[in-house]
Amino acid sequence: MSSAFVTGGSGFIGGRLIERLRSEGWAVRALARSESASATVRDRGAEPVTGDLDDLPALREGADGVEAVFHAAAKAEDWGEPEEFERINVHGTENVLAAARDAGARRVVHVSTEAALMAGQALVDVNEDTPLRPDSPALYSATKARAELAVRAANDNGLETVVIRPRFVWGKGDATLLPVLVELVDSGQFRWIGGGSHLSAITHVDNAVEGLWLGATKAPAGSVYFVTDGDPVVFKDFVSTMIATQGVRTPDKTIPLGVAKALAAASEGAWRRLKRPGRPPLTRFAVWASGMECTIDISRARSDLGYQPVKDQATGLAEMRQATAA
Repeated sequence: MSSAFVTGGSGFIGGRLIERLRSEGWAVRALARSESASATVRDRGAEPVTGDLDDLPALREGADGVEAVFHAAAKAEDWGEPEEFERINVHGTENVLAAARDAGARRVVHVSTEAALMAGQALVDVNEDTPLRPDSPALYSATKARAELAVRAANDNGLETVVIRPRFVWGKGDATLLPVLVELVDSGQFRWIGGGSHLSAITHVDNAVEGLWLGATKAPAGSVYFVTDGDPVVFKDFVSTMIATQGVRTPDKTIPLGVAKALAAASEGAWRRLKRPGRPPLTRFAVWASGMECTIDISRARSDLGYQPVKDQATGLAEMRQATAA
């Protein structure tokens, strides 16, 4: 029986990945930072390994002899302390790589993101050759870029590494992005940046997991692949429909892109200088991710891996509506 170790297994992507691996007959261990996380991964069919990304012995225990280590854990937020982003996203990834090598794991499949390419510009029909931006002023983008560089550099001396990059992961069970959007609408703070008419790539969670599965079982060592749902969507149309699955109607209020960029930069500067608690009302990363075009060419994953989306938009949205009604 093949085996795997998953970090971030109590999260959205990691949890669905555990279920997919178990359905394929794999034995799965998953890193768990708390009792509740242990219960969550156990319910999904994995054996919990108590520890976190700072705990090298726990990481080695989880990776001991497995076919693949899937690294899905990250600080995926638009604001926070620089030291926390560095500790979790960069040093945590380096620890996973070191533990996998020490424990004799064959391959590490790393969950990256299109955000690793973001530094304030639109991403138009980008592919895997588009440069990473470890110099990005957004902490999430910069640290995910540096984490990916570490993964790619580790592909040698008996350890294989593969990078899979989904964009805007959505679907039933999302407890991160969708609740934030609904809260913004309910609080009256929601605005469409630049009108929301730009194009955006999206990735249903099952399609992200399909990419990770192919990354473990078919991708060449040292490779990097984008995976999405295929054709891009109009951001406002899709997000409005997604939020509507929760019985919430999005307002038509907008803010010009230039105004949003200026407000975000000013807000971030004030929060850092004054050491204010919480997050600013708007951040640069939030503006880039939700107010600017992001279209992605996935032809390399299609041709090299035979990647095809396994969940279409209509089915994914129907599942979300059914879950809300249940």
